Amino acid sequence: MSSSSSSKPYKIAILLCDTPIPAVLASQGDYGAIFEALFRNSLQAIGDPGAQFVVDAFDVRNEQVYPEDVDQYDAVLLTGSAASAYENLEWINRLIDYVRFLAKEKPHIRLIGICFGHQIIARALGGECVPNGGKWEVGVTEIDLTDIGQKLLGVPKLNIEQMHRDHVPDVPPSFHLLGSTTVAPNQGMVQLYPDASPDSISPADVHIFTVQGHPEFHKKITEEIVKARHATGVLDKAIVDDYARRADWRNDGPSVVGKTLWEILRASREKRRTAA
Repeated sequence: MSSSSSSKPYKIAILLCDTPIPAVLASQGDYGAIFEALFRNSLQAIGDPGAQFVVDAFDVRNEQVYPEDVDQYDAVLLTGSAASAYENLEWINRLIDYVRFLAKEKPHIRLIGICFGHQIIARALGGECVPNGGKWEVGVTEIDLTDIGQKLLGVPKLNIEQMHRDHVPDVPPSFHLLGSTTVAPNQGMVQLYPDASPDSISPADVHIFTVQGHPEFHKKITEEIVKARHATGVLDKAIVDDYARRADWRNDGPSVVGKTLWEILRASREKRRTAA
């Protein structure tokens, strides 16, 4: 938790869908710690470096543990995973059911999906996740943003770390596309509240926010994953060389995506305060 002069700390539940590879775990911690770092490093971008927040992590893959009192949280975030979101596994099926429950029964809680989490939310709410013909996106990648994506994220294009070869091929019903690449047409999406208009979107309008990329990754994390996957033959030399070409590109993870997540959280808190 960061120290601050603000009132009640923001609370974020992180649903851990995997454990980082050993080299990343040793240097960066688990995905709870990695996402806590993302939220902390994004505070400067919103001009409130002292904002207080608490991150609670729940291992939904190995332990299948979920928040006992989810209403205490401002947001629930689903992490990435090396698993495939289309697999018929008990923990994945339970996670899909939980997302449906949150979306329908707990609309005051913001839902956030990152990579695998993006894919799970799509499956839970009317879309699908499929293999992408062996095509990888690895490392910092430029995303072409839609009008909605530009308005919400506040930039004309987005650079974000990637590590995937499964994808969501279409936009599920009731969602709006944020951006796309030639490899993966759905690079992120939002579901808005019923009274919101996509023509005048603001952070307060966003119920569910997802991205296919990894705003929580930075160069050291991606380097370790690429090194490990190249050593085992998962990533071939051409992919690794292409990744290396873009390794030092600008990464908008904390400054754009992290900032947007904070804007959604702050707008959510204000909306609750106004409605009370």
